[in-house]
Amino acid sequence: MSILLIAIILGLIEGITEFIPVSSTGHLLIAEHFLTMDGVRLSGTFFHGEFFNAVIQVGAVLAALPLFKDRLASLKRWREPEARDYFLKLGVAFLITAAGGLLMKKMGLRLPHDIWPVAVALGVGGLLFLLVERFIHGRQSGDGVTWTIAIAIGIAQLAAIAFPGTSRSGATIIIALALGMGRMAATEFSFLLGVPTLCAAGLKTSLDAWKAHETVLWAPLIVAAVVAAVSSFAAVRWMLGYVRSHTFAGFGWYRIGAAVLLITMGWRGSH
Repeated sequence: MSILLIAIILGLIEGITEFIPVSSTGHLLIAEHFLTMDGVRLSGTFFHGEFFNAVIQVGAVLAALPLFKDRLASLKRWREPEARDYFLKLGVAFLITAAGGLLMKKMGLRLPHDIWPVAVALGVGGLLFLLVERFIHGRQSGDGVTWTIAIAIGIAQLAAIAFPGTSRSGATIIIALALGMGRMAATEFSFLLGVPTLCAAGLKTSLDAWKAHETVLWAPLIVAAVVAAVSSFAAVRWMLGYVRSHTFAGFGWYRIGAAVLLITMGWRGSH
């Protein structure tokens, strides 16, 4: 398989799954595990690493920003208590994630080279979506973000960092729903929080790669980032329409199905 075709496939996977609660990192790790280039698996190559994944994630999140123009426009009204309060809570949630993420890096946290942890995280997250949807069925929900929710969401993002396959958006949306936020409000807050979170992660990973003098294959990286940006815009637009009239149960079943498939494939591959 050619290097540019691999870049297109990985960029498409990243763009589609970054904001949908099925774990973009998990899906990228799965793809990198099974894709081959000249008969050699991508594991251990440029494509199978935190730098490549982090950079194309930045392309995906920045491309989705125009879809939140109304919320972003409220930045101009930062003197108004409601607008200031919302973005202050976004900032606190981000700082919790940033501080925790840096601590995890110092402790030696690295992306796994095995699909088993991803499969487990996908399955557990899927089950939690089903349980939370059952728990909140028929209950009143609100659009406001309390400090409890903001802090809990910041902590939830750390779970996604520690366990690839958890899904950053999935973890944050689950905790927001469980604490009383409506689906649309939870989705919007999760998406907006992803912008500084993933951009900061991309910058940190890029600086680490530069200090380590890692080889950068610019052509496939740029191709993957562009594909991720275009597909992310389309995926987020679809997602925002979907949550207006659907629950997250469908994503829960998808995650459980994906986990079962991965475990089955992994078991067969080991025999």
